[in-house]
Amino acid sequence: MFKSAVVGLGVIGPHHCKCYRSTREIQLGAVVDTNAERAEKYAKEFNVPWFTSLDEVLKREDIDFIDICVPSGLHGDLAVAAAKAGKHVISEKPMDVTPQRCGDIIRAFKKSKTVFGGIFQHRFADDSRRTKAAVDAGRLGRLTFVGCSTPWWRAQEYYDYGDWRGTRKLDGGGCLMNQGVHAIDLLLWICGPVKSIFARTALLAHQKIEVEDVAVATVEFENGALGVISGSTASFPGSAVRHVVTGTAGMINLSDDQATIWQLKDELGAQPQGGGAAATAAATVGAAADPAAVSTDIFVRNIDDIARAAREGRQPLVSAEEHRKAVECISAIYKSAQTGRPVRLPLRRFEPKA
Repeated sequence: MFKSAVVGLGVIGPHHCKCYRSTREIQLGAVVDTNAERAEKYAKEFNVPWFTSLDEVLKREDIDFIDICVPSGLHGDLAVAAAKAGKHVISEKPMDVTPQRCGDIIRAFKKSKTVFGGIFQHRFADDSRRTKAAVDAGRLGRLTFVGCSTPWWRAQEYYDYGDWRGTRKLDGGGCLMNQGVHAIDLLLWICGPVKSIFARTALLAHQKIEVEDVAVATVEFENGALGVISGSTASFPGSAVRHVVTGTAGMINLSDDQATIWQLKDELGAQPQGGGAAATAAATVGAAADPAAVSTDIFVRNIDDIARAAREGRQPLVSAEEHRKAVECISAIYKSAQTGRPVRLPLRRFEPKA
């Protein structure tokens, strides 16, 4: 069985460690953090060795995967180092904070022949996958209007906790690059590539940060559908992530990955098993207000898929190329907001200004 070293034990790293208790294809083999006290704490909790340097772990033959959970702007450096050392990688979102850095990662793993797998766990939720299958099968007819919304809340203390949060260099952006990236990935996965974007962003509820806490974008997709992407960390008390996918033959609404509306002409309104109005009961809990309040089930599916891909010599569902798409879309939103003009994709080189 593969062994993985979780690097970075802030908020999400310990959650990844918990996931390895349930994975079938891979197990936790070590933890790494520059803070020795924190590394030792989680090493004892999960009964694995601990290290304060990635270099030490890259030399170990018993570690197959590097699981990257450090600040976003450091993802690329660690991923490229792992590729050069012949290791596979599991990387938290986003894979890095600019399309250019994502390109560096893609090239490194093509050269190393090892596997890079990203964490976009919402692709693995049952109703998300049913929605993707329905769209791919043409059951919604021609897509017409689609969108996603992440109306979350983060108190000022969230940004004050770590000096990397809310910075262009290490966070890469605000409510979109950090929080809304998950919803955007799911929208792109289901509805296809984007043709053009026009956007506005603002900083309305927080202080001493370089990034947006509210963003709205209108989107034109390659298939002709029009859509809206919105995100916020300034919406107290926070609510569910919502997706709407509509077409000439149906409508599907998702609330935190569960289908609340499933109306298809060919089913006359039947809902998929596991979906339905009950999904709205949890609309104001979870990661909407607390970044640590996430379940492990779909994370486990995501991690196991990456490990199986390495074993089978294929690309995982969330490959490096797939992961880059959401980063490029968000970068286009930032470019449009800064220039006040629509932006066409694919995106030419763009570095957001602080």
